[in-house]
Amino acid sequence: MKTTDIFKKKRVFSFEVFPPKRTMPIESIYNTLDELSALKPDFISVTYGAGGSQSSYTIEIASKIKKDYGIESVAHLPCLYLSEDEAKNIIEKLSREGIENILALRGDRVPDTEPEKRFGYANELISFIRGENDNMNILAACYPEGHTESANKIDDLRNLKRKVDSGASHLVSQLFFDNGYFYDFLEKARIAGIETPIEAGIMPVINKKQIERMASLCGASLPVKFLKMMDRYGDSPEAMRDAGIAYAVDQIVDLAANRVDGIHLYTMNNPYIAKRISEAVRSIIEH
Repeated sequence: MKTTDIFKKKRVFSFEVFPPKRTMPIESIYNTLDELSALKPDFISVTYGAGGSQSSYTIEIASKIKKDYGIESVAHLPCLYLSEDEAKNIIEKLSREGIENILALRGDRVPDTEPEKRFGYANELISFIRGENDNMNILAACYPEGHTESANKIDDLRNLKRKVDSGASHLVSQLFFDNGYFYDFLEKARIAGIETPIEAGIMPVINKKQIERMASLCGASLPVKFLKMMDRYGDSPEAMRDAGIAYAVDQIVDLAANRVDGIHLYTMNNPYIAKRISEAVRSIIEH
C-alpha cells in the first residue's frame, strides 16, 4: 500500500528505524522489529544503511517489515553519491520486493568524498524515480526551520515545491522541539501551493549529548523549557529518558489537537521509548 492511501483513511502514526552497522549481522535488528511491529504503526521507514554507505540492509529490512510483519515499509534513498545505474538498480530491487514507497533524499555530504554528478538534489532523484517506475510512491523530507544549507526559508520552500512538482506525494519533517516552528512552516507551505500530507517528525530526547549533536546538524532550535529539562535531568539517564518521553508526548498531543496529518516517530531503534509514547498517545492520534 502506498502511504498516501493511508492518509485518506486516518491520521498517520509511523516509525523510523535504522539498519545495524555494517560490522553487525542484520539479525541484530530483528528483536527491535518484533517489538515495534507489535505497536502496529501505519508504516515503518528504514534509513539508508550505516552512514549512508550501502543499501543492501535497507532493502532487506524494508522487505522483511512488509512481508513478515505485514506492515507497510518505506525505503530511504539518498542520491548524492549514486550513479544513475546504481539508482536504477536499487529502484528495480525495491520493486521486485514489493516495496511501493521510497523516501527520496539528497543525503549528507561525506568529508573528503566527491559526489557523483548525476543527482545533486532530491528533486532530480524524484523525477528519475518517476520516470523509471511511475507506480512508485515517493516521499520527501521537509524542514520546519529551513534546511541548514538554504539561503533563507523562502528559498527552502521553493526547493520543497520543486520536490512536490517533481512527483513527491507525501512529506516527512525533520525533527523539531518547538511546535510553533512547525505550524508556521505548515501555513507557509499551504500558501505556497503544497497540498501533500505533511507528517511531523518527533525525536524523543534520551541522551543530552546525542540530541545536542543532532540539533546542531539539522539546525533545530532548542526552546528554553527544553534546555531547562536537559540541564536538570541530563546527568541522570533514567530521569532524562522519562523527561524526554514526557516532552515528546506533550508535543504529539498538541500536534494532534491541531489536526496535523500525521506523526513520524524517530525511534532510534529503542522499542521501550516507542512503546511508552505509543501507549500515551494512541487514542489521541486516533480520535
